[in-house]
Amino acid sequence: MLHVIEEFVFWYPALMSVAWVVGGILFYFGNERRGPLPLYETPMVSILVPCYNEAETIAHTVMELSKLKYPNYEIIAINDGSSDNTSEVIQSLLPKYRRLRFVDLKENNGKANALYLGLIAAKGEILMGVDSDSYLMPDALNYIVPHFTNPYNGERVGAVTGNPRVRNRSSLLAKLQLCEYASIVSLIKRTQRVWGKVMTVSGVVVAFRKRALLDCNLWDRDMITEDIGVTWKLEKNFWDVRYEPNALCMMLVPETVKGLFKQRKRWSQGGMEILRRHYDVVGHWKTRRMILVYLEQITSIVWAICWLFTLILLILGWIFFGKWYALPYIWKSLFLSVVCMIQFLIAMILDSKYDKNLLRNGIVAIWYPFLYWYINAIIVICALPSMFRKRKKKAVWDSPDRGLE
Repeated sequence: MLHVIEEFVFWYPALMSVAWVVGGILFYFGNERRGPLPLYETPMVSILVPCYNEAETIAHTVMELSKLKYPNYEIIAINDGSSDNTSEVIQSLLPKYRRLRFVDLKENNGKANALYLGLIAAKGEILMGVDSDSYLMPDALNYIVPHFTNPYNGERVGAVTGNPRVRNRSSLLAKLQLCEYASIVSLIKRTQRVWGKVMTVSGVVVAFRKRALLDCNLWDRDMITEDIGVTWKLEKNFWDVRYEPNALCMMLVPETVKGLFKQRKRWSQGGMEILRRHYDVVGHWKTRRMILVYLEQITSIVWAICWLFTLILLILGWIFFGKWYALPYIWKSLFLSVVCMIQFLIAMILDSKYDKNLLRNGIVAIWYPFLYWYINAIIVICALPSMFRKRKKKAVWDSPDRGLE
């Protein structure tokens, strides 16, 4: 039994890395190399920007969003009961930007609630969600909208998620996240798209069809990660969710260990809430493609527990039997690190099309995909108790941890 656990701890990340690389390459030759879809129509797009204590960033976000090349859009800033002067800052921007509209909420009820009220105010059938510390590149909507207006299968598209890029790159922690988004997150989305089921849109840059959101009862306001929750609901209602790597969004990432740990723990808790809430995908033929993703999420949690168990055995074996006890683990770790480095290089080559400085900034973190598995295991174990707690009230947000450019 111990041997089985040890082999599982080694082979699971190795096989997942290979699967991501194969998926990324298939997506490149099947989608990216053909180029973006043509812009058939230009329907109204409502850009929703929920804000909480964003006085320092919202003015820059609105300025950048006003530079989009798409001809028909509006910007709706939703202040969700900020305790700083976010409301006053947005009010001062209204005369300067004709596309800007403002929804001012007096109480903090969470991002999902802010998006819900933004949807009510929106004029467009296509809703573009953007975080208030982020901004779209000028041609992003020109790449996203054609997925919805494509006369062949556009009516099936419920959501399109874009390609988030890290814009604060001065610290090592920021460069690690730059590497992670390029070599892991983007590969996972490419692989899921090849499989036909993108199961997590990036909340920082995602467009929805309003009708699709209404069909699945909008965002879950009691979920800590509203983007993961609404993706699963769209997929369960047979809406197509797509990934568009050309739609770039520049974002800030945490530059403190505390802020990063808090963010990743929240993501992990959100994934566990999904397992508890959407267990009904198992056993239904119509949702058969989601079963594999559901089981993979469960497997990742089991792997984290097995990794911790193996680590404890390794430490005890080192203490009682000497350093030679650890030799087989070292050889396996070296093999896994080689696999992860190959994954890193292939992913960086694929993504360098969208970021010319990617390899130069990310090369210092070539070892990170290997370390990612162990960091993720620690976070999953810390978040595991949340799987057995039932959330009864709205999920509100705290003041964000922002990196400095």
